Order: sequence, then structure tokens, then C-alpha cells
Amino acid sequence: MDSHQQRAEPLRVLVVDDDQLARLALRLVIDGEPDLTVAAEAADGDGALTEVDRHRPDVVLMDVRMPGRDGLSATRDILARPSPPAVLMLTTFDADELVLGALRAGALGFVLKDTPPARIADAIRSVAAGEPVLSPSVTARVIAAATAPHSSYVRAETREDARRRLAALTDRERDTAHAIADGLANPDIAARLGISVATVKAHTTAVFAKLPVDNRVQLALLVRDAEDFRDSR
Repeated sequence: MDSHQQRAEPLRVLVVDDDQLARLALRLVIDGEPDLTVAAEAADGDGALTEVDRHRPDVVLMDVRMPGRDGLSATRDILARPSPPAVLMLTTFDADELVLGALRAGALGFVLKDTPPARIADAIRSVAAGEPVLSPSVTARVIAAATAPHSSYVRAETREDARRRLAALTDRERDTAHAIADGLANPDIAARLGISVATVKAHTTAVFAKLPVDNRVQLALLVRDAEDFRDSR
């Protein structure tokens, strides 16, 4: 939190939701925090792209399901821009597959729409700092969606590709990647592997340099794909 408190200007947030009342509620939450401010609002994915280009927010708080261009499509386009904002998805449990796609595209996390206001504010701060926001209970549902037999993401070629990419890691780097996928923080990884936190950080840096991932969320999904492939043999 110290890094946020040292900012000279508040974090600028773009709120994207097709429900006007939801946008109003989110504005009240965000503008009620001294270090956060709503830079703009949008009612759909196309509007989100326009407002991102116009206002250059630090964080986009993006609804998943909207008429027209949905949050997943908009997230992909936003994150393809140079120096994009962090994206935090707003969702309900029935949107697991869409959220999974957004995480694969690089969104840093998601919060449920009934999340308490203070936690939404904390989630915005976290993704702005590059830290994933993943509730363990919700993450379990997303991972289940990724590995379910009917999932569009569970394809042999996807699993084989993930396994091939992880094979480029050393044994210790692979152990570190699996620990990250289990949701462990660096001190816990160090305890599990019997190494120092500094060594964990070094392995993590090497993992990110070798794999096509931008954050721990994407790494966790890649590891899960590879594990599913191994278990299905």
C-alpha cells in the first residue's frame, strides 16, 4: 500500500458497465477513496476502447457481459495497445469461461459484483501495481472451467503446447512455476522448495523470461494446461 500512498495523483479508473446504476455505484465507491478517481465511464466495449484512447486510465474496471462488444473482446483490444492500462474484470459466477479468456488475454484479475466496496478499491490498487487479484474460491471455479471436458480451452494441441513450453525450464524453475500456479507467495515457495526468497525471485524472473506470460495468472493457466495434458495421458 505504501507505493500507492506515495503517488502524487490518484489512480485514474475507467468504469465499463452497461448498467447505469452499477456505474453510479462504482463511481461512488471509487471517488470515495482519496487515492482513486473515476476518469470516465463507458456502457459497452466499443465505448471502453474510445475512452481508453481518450483518457489513458491507469485501470479499467470492465464488466464481462454487455450488449454489443462484450468485456472479453474489449479487453483483448485494450491490452493489445501500447502501454495499456491494467484490466480488472467485473463478473458473476456464471461467467467463468469469459473470465478465463480475459485472464489468458492478460487481465490481472476479477472481482464479483457483490464484492464489498473496500475490497473493490483494494483490488483496483493491486492490479494498478501489477498484482493479480484472484479470490481462491473463484479461481478454483475458473480453473475448473479451463479443465472441464466441455471447455473450449481444453484441446490436445493447447495442452501439448503448454507442456512443450514448460519443458524449456530447468527443474527448479518448473518447481517454482508449479508453486506459483498453486497460489503460493514467494516466502511460501521458498519454504516448500528449501531455498531463499532471493533465489525464488531469481527463478521467477527466469520463468517469465522463458515463457510467453506477463503475470502470475497467465503462468498459472499455462501450468494447469500442462498438468491436464499429463494427467490425461
